[in-house]
Amino acid sequence: MLKKIISFSVLSLVFVTVFGCKKEVLPKPASQLRLDYPVAEYVHFENNCPFSFDMNADAVIKGNSDCSFEINYPKMKATIYISYKPVQNNINTLLRDAQKLTYEHVIKADDILEQPFLNKDHKVYGMFYQVNGNAATNAQFYVTDSISHFIDCSVYFYAKPNFDSVMPAASYIKDDMRTLMETLKWKK
Repeated sequence: MLKKIISFSVLSLVFVTVFGCKKEVLPKPASQLRLDYPVAEYVHFENNCPFSFDMNADAVIKGNSDCSFEINYPKMKATIYISYKPVQNNINTLLRDAQKLTYEHVIKADDILEQPFLNKDHKVYGMFYQVNGNAATNAQFYVTDSISHFIDCSVYFYAKPNFDSVMPAASYIKDDMRTLMETLKWKK
């Protein structure tokens, strides 16, 4: 009997030593999704509309007969909407509507940054809006020559607004929108 107890004790000791001496298990830290986008390359876009601009070569553009456009980013599930309106003694209404559209997002937005834009050489004047927070759009702008042409532009993602999730894509597309605005020229 004593022999069985000793053998059981030795066997238990060997078992605990062999199987009980593993490294301490630590939980892995939470990982973050890393979204890398290629460096944007821009191409000049021009058709029979009264303006031209540069756009991301990776985006897909679709135009309408009224000189409004959709620039799609299929990998990011986003679209930039460009609306053209001729100025016909209605510049104040067009400006008010563009500003109203932006400030309708104030309910969900954390803040809205306004950045005036002036390109005196090409007579392009406007405002760029950066909308921070869980709003439906993260960037918008309008430009005009104040006499004949008016364009408003916004980006929308096909996902539930969650600023933290779409921030890398929103930042990438916001840079494309700035390039579009800064390269826009009216045709004479």
